[in-house]
Amino acid sequence: MTKKTRLIKPHCMKQITHSFDYQIFDSALELQVNDRELLEKAKEAIAGSYAPYSHYHVGAAVKLANGQVFIGSNQENMSFPAGLCAERVGVFAAASNFPDVPVAAIAISAISDDFEVSEPVPPCGMCRQAIVEYELKFNNKIRIILGGQTGRIYVFHGMGSLLPLAFQEKGLVK
Repeated sequence: MTKKTRLIKPHCMKQITHSFDYQIFDSALELQVNDRELLEKAKEAIAGSYAPYSHYHVGAAVKLANGQVFIGSNQENMSFPAGLCAERVGVFAAASNFPDVPVAAIAISAISDDFEVSEPVPPCGMCRQAIVEYELKFNNKIRIILGGQTGRIYVFHGMGSLLPLAFQEKGLVK
């Protein structure tokens, strides 16, 4: 991520512009084999989705640095917001089983009962913050692979691209 600062007159206020890089692939066939396999596992995870209200089924696959892969799917609840997104289900399952192993990558995909998901599916704000936590815990950027039912795929290196001003209060960590 690049950051530009420039001075704006007459009040000497600073304006800061953040930018970030990511890769766009036209299809999964263009991905590295590991990324393609992880995205396929995310698509398979959709089968476990419980989405009777939104009809929007999300799957996530989380790969740890030791090669273990955990999947998650969104779990809705009529008592909003008691449900969980696929990304947090997957990350929390991985961290529960291997608390001392960093997350290397996460892939996310979705389908809808009501329309074709033809664009990459990014994590919601709560999931972005949850994923940032694991980057901070291990001081390790996570590779993020985003796809839909069809269409392009986006690949990011680190959550800073998706959540540039993440909450990371150093005073909370002892």
